[in-house]
Amino acid sequence: MKTVASPYAGLVDAVEVRTQKVDVLGSATRYWEYGPVGAEVTIVAVHGFRGDHNGLESIVAHLCANDPRIRVISPDLPGFGVSEPLHYDVHDLAGYASWLRAFLDRLGLLGTAVVLGHSFGSIVVAAALGGGLPAPRAILINPIASPALSGPNAVGTRLAIFYYWLGARLPERLGFWILRWRLVTRGISIFMTKSKDPVLRRWVHNQHDRFFGAFANRQVVLDAFRASVSHDVSEYAPSIAIPVQLIAAELDDITPVADNEALARLFPSADLKMIPGVGHLIHYEVPAEAARQIDAFVLPQSPPAS
Repeated sequence: MKTVASPYAGLVDAVEVRTQKVDVLGSATRYWEYGPVGAEVTIVAVHGFRGDHNGLESIVAHLCANDPRIRVISPDLPGFGVSEPLHYDVHDLAGYASWLRAFLDRLGLLGTAVVLGHSFGSIVVAAALGGGLPAPRAILINPIASPALSGPNAVGTRLAIFYYWLGARLPERLGFWILRWRLVTRGISIFMTKSKDPVLRRWVHNQHDRFFGAFANRQVVLDAFRASVSHDVSEYAPSIAIPVQLIAAELDDITPVADNEALARLFPSADLKMIPGVGHLIHYEVPAEAARQIDAFVLPQSPPAS
């Protein structure tokens, strides 16, 4: 498949990156470590549904290229990208929350790493924190703030449930074709992309074409989808006492502004940053603005050492 050059390629190329692998709950998790090992702050970033670590790389590049005090560890979720599926857990929310805690434990980061989640990753992070995961701070980008089955896109959600169910039940070859159908991927990409910049739009669509089909098997993607529409961050918000930053979008078709405002009020300590003119793809369309907000949240505002 043709690769469209990233508009952020210069920053991405400037960041030190190391590819790693670790056994977590009996299966191999691949992760990418950006920035200096001895950085002042470590952020563990959890990507969204059907994505992999590549989706957050533009935000990561803006963070690490501009501030040597930050290191980011970005894994592929089990069963997605090049991480193996979970061998001893179901790919539901409880399974992913258990994996996140075990991943941090294996890396010696329990209680010290800031945890970040985008979209479905925001639910995984919230569930883990609600279940007692120790962390100093949390960042949720495009958080899923309200139940998908009762929100403004309830009909679309039910159609998507049928789509994933059908893909898992058809004969294997046909089912995989349905779940990786480029027309569906492009339709979703067009629906979520708000930028009018043709260069940026072309790159976003290419990102979805290249990485949206990187899942281990049909059951993994069906289970993860069910988890993504059966839960939301609001379930766990009242029990998360640490400081939380919500980076939301004015034009998000999945979570309206009012739902994000209501979500912020549920947390004991939350700071809501609403970015205008963008939708559910903050990580692709405005990574510099997201990185600026994250940097201000996790670090004292003294200038980085030269």
